Amino acid sequence: MSRLVVVSNRVAPINEGEATAGGLAAGVMDALRHTGGLWFGWSGQTVPDVVPPESLPPGLPPAVARSGPVTLYTTDLTQRDYDDYYRGFANGTLWPILHNQTGLARFDWSEFEGYRRVNAHFARHLADLVAPDDVIWAHDFHLLCLAGALRALGLRNSIGIFLHTPFPAPSVLMTVPVHAELVRALCQYDLIGFQTEADRTAFADYVCRELGGTALEGGLLAAEGRRIRTGVYPIGVDVDALRAEAVAGADQPQLAALRSGLAGRALMMSVERLDYSKGLRQRFAAYERFLAKHPEWHRQVEYLQIAPPSRTDVEAYQAIRRELEGEAGRINGRFADLDWTPLRYLNRSFPRRALMPLYAAARVGLVTPLRDGMNLVAKEYVSAQDPADPGVLVLSQFAGAARELDAALLVNPHDEAGVADALARALAMPLAERRERHAAMLKVMRHNSLERWRDRFVGDLHALPPRALDAA
Repeated sequence: MSRLVVVSNRVAPINEGEATAGGLAAGVMDALRHTGGLWFGWSGQTVPDVVPPESLPPGLPPAVARSGPVTLYTTDLTQRDYDDYYRGFANGTLWPILHNQTGLARFDWSEFEGYRRVNAHFARHLADLVAPDDVIWAHDFHLLCLAGALRALGLRNSIGIFLHTPFPAPSVLMTVPVHAELVRALCQYDLIGFQTEADRTAFADYVCRELGGTALEGGLLAAEGRRIRTGVYPIGVDVDALRAEAVAGADQPQLAALRSGLAGRALMMSVERLDYSKGLRQRFAAYERFLAKHPEWHRQVEYLQIAPPSRTDVEAYQAIRRELEGEAGRINGRFADLDWTPLRYLNRSFPRRALMPLYAAARVGLVTPLRDGMNLVAKEYVSAQDPADPGVLVLSQFAGAARELDAALLVNPHDEAGVADALARALAMPLAERRERHAAMLKVMRHNSLERWRDRFVGDLHALPPRALDAA
């Protein structure tokens, strides 16, 4: 079988257990560790703007590290690239648009040029790393223009991309002035994978309506003089491995300290990156409404929100951090007692091996993003639970995971009263119903596992001869 080359904005930490739960790192690194291969991405470091990346000599070697069967290649970015590509177009334009937050999106032509420039920079390094029979698996919205840049360098390898984010409806995408150029760039991939059928349909609708493409059988689209395969590949988790981590960490000191502090109270728990798409503000408001409506649960429950800092140099993220800190203090000021703090808000990260036993201890897992591609935290929470006495997942209907985990308590995160009622229902749910719901979710997750996600996408990618789907 041809070698697999993975490309993403960042590569995962080298040491196992360092990555926090959820997201690309938890899925892709576990997949690569199983199969072996190369992973290329940005190092996370910036260098002075001495020369533009397009002036760098060919063959400039990226930094190299190894993690078992995986070889990691990284490259630095100039400060200009970071500002235009990462802070600018990727996070200032694409991220809010992909999550239907058009009011938070901005557009700047120089930032878009920086985005294309960095995609070309990645392509030049990759051209020196890949062999003619390698297949290339790109990840996420940072690399929409990568395939086109690789084609411009003459690479005819099979190239696929998997979008971990949602894909917006055409009317939302078209608020970006370069929407057509972005979709044309995506059409240079041979295989495009989405989390849900709704995301795939949104892409196909745009291609057919705006680019004059044609939908063929089997997820094929004819557009831009070639054929592109599209598919739905819901990313999963390794259920047994996560449950094993939860059991192995049951005696760790921090869990013992948490249990001591709870003093027998029920624990609600959320773990989300500090991001406006995660619905944290709405979640805090729903919890406040729950406390106001259900005084019988005062001193009987605590809510632990872990929100690792994210994109700390972006103003929108600084603003939400300030707002949440203020809201946490206000809610505690309204309801707390001398021996009871109803809301614990931790603005720091924890390794996955530490989170799994915390999930297992939580009576309620609260995962209510405003919009999300999948949300692996929901699946990790379910995996960590004891099947004999499981907790209850309260899940946003706008998370991709809701398409599979319909045995969770599905909520609209904009409906504070509805979420508050779901919290009360979760806390009071009988054991038999908790077991039934947990077993149903576990069955789906075992079917749509991390291994199946990996094998389906990579198998479909390997099955494509280089440029075999080009139209005549």
